[in-house]
Amino acid sequence: MSLLLLVVSALHILILILLFVATLDKSWWTLPGKESLNLWYDCTWNTTTKTWDCSNVSENGWLKAVQVLMVLSLILCCLSFILFMFQLYTMRRGGLFYATGLCQLCTSAAVFSGALIYTIHTEEILAKYRSGGSFGYCFALAWVAFPLALVSGIIYIHLRKRE
Repeated sequence: MSLLLLVVSALHILILILLFVATLDKSWWTLPGKESLNLWYDCTWNTTTKTWDCSNVSENGWLKAVQVLMVLSLILCCLSFILFMFQLYTMRRGGLFYATGLCQLCTSAAVFSGALIYTIHTEEILAKYRSGGSFGYCFALAWVAFPLALVSGIIYIHLRKRE
């Protein structure tokens, strides 16, 4: 049982790390020339003035939705980990971790929705930056965090506390 708890806790911490990096780092979209865009600012290198041109991305309604969903997934994942630790030490023997599992499933849904919205609006990014580009590693991390959070939520729902 202690090995299972260790594995579940390690999986949860891995999901938290993936979500933190995916939400806060700067590579959701990679432009040619090693420039990248994130969820918070568009910064591109201006070759004529040799400076970075940064603009706030908050004017896009869909990007605000992605921001909210990714931050919500972080909050839910942190809450579910705290809830898991609380239930682990206070729940009576034989109890199930339903609340923790439900929080993780909501985390999974939030990550999925945010990454899907970003995927759907790819053409809008391509129209703004005619030089092209591709999805960055933060986008990939969000998609990796989705099934891990889903599996984690299912494991928590089926996990029973034993002595």
